Amino acid sequence: MPIFEFVCKECDQEFEELVQGSTLRRCPSCESEELEKKLSGFAVGTAVPRAGGLPAGPCGSCGHPDGPGACRLG
Repeated sequence: MPIFEFVCKECDQEFEELVQGSTLRRCPSCESEELEKKLSGFAVGTAVPRAGGLPAGPCGSCGHPDGPGACRLG
């Protein structure tokens, strides 16, 4: 079951909830069904640089000294 983050349009309460199928969701504070799904920080993620300070990844972000597209992966 995925975890979603919501904000209540009535009372501005923010909360997380495990969502199963088409389960009807309600605000735990005011019981309103007027909710807005937030963009989760977990879903977006953050890049963590490698030990050398260069980002890991496919061509264009591997840190080749000749620039993006110069490595053999491209």
